[in-house]
Amino acid sequence: MNQHISLSNRLKIVADYLPEGANFADIGSDHAYLPAYVCQRDQTARAIAGEVNQGPLDSAKKTIQFHQLEEQIDARLGNGLAILKEYEVKQIVIAGMGGSLITSILENKTTVAKSADRIIAQPNVDAREVRKWFDHNGFILIAEEIVDEQGHIYEVLVADRNVNVSSPYSDNEQKKRKQLLLGPYLIKEKNASFIKKWTQEKENIERIISQMQQAKQINHEKISDFQIELHWIKEELYHEGTNEETC
Repeated sequence: MNQHISLSNRLKIVADYLPEGANFADIGSDHAYLPAYVCQRDQTARAIAGEVNQGPLDSAKKTIQFHQLEEQIDARLGNGLAILKEYEVKQIVIAGMGGSLITSILENKTTVAKSADRIIAQPNVDAREVRKWFDHNGFILIAEEIVDEQGHIYEVLVADRNVNVSSPYSDNEQKKRKQLLLGPYLIKEKNASFIKKWTQEKENIERIISQMQQAKQINHEKISDFQIELHWIKEELYHEGTNEETC
């Protein structure tokens, strides 16, 4: 019997959003732990593990061979979604990168991205950029999760195409901007990881504003943008009963 693959909590969350019988691509798969984990537990699942560099691709192939999953997982060398044909997979996973890099990967092969039914993204930073890309490209954000793992806070975003589900965003432009930053579902749940992340972000933004106000040439427009975001963050940290501190 093959040794079971163990995954980090953030990747287990990603795996939970792949349906039974998944046919998915894991872009930037590294050791192919996620495809191996999914395919080991579901013999009907099929995966493509994509890597841009030969070294990680070799590591992925070793994992696939060790767990005897060659019939279910195909490891491919290539840049982002360039390894895929349109409609070749139903789900796309891009995890463990910055939000700007994730959106550039999606933007570089938009036709391939839009041929998938579901995209699961796990941005390490700048989740807002991913939410914006989904919103502008016909994908409805259907779920979000935030998790604190070994001192790092990760967000998992799940978006579907061609689903009869209403948008989670407000029609009010200011409220929508706030939701894009903080996450429309995460704002509602407001768990401990959310509080920790945005408490840290609040302190960081306050420090940035202070530094900008002391500059020789003050960028008032940029400071105003930061102050608006700071206001939104404080609203969610302190005005909804999750924290008794006053701002």
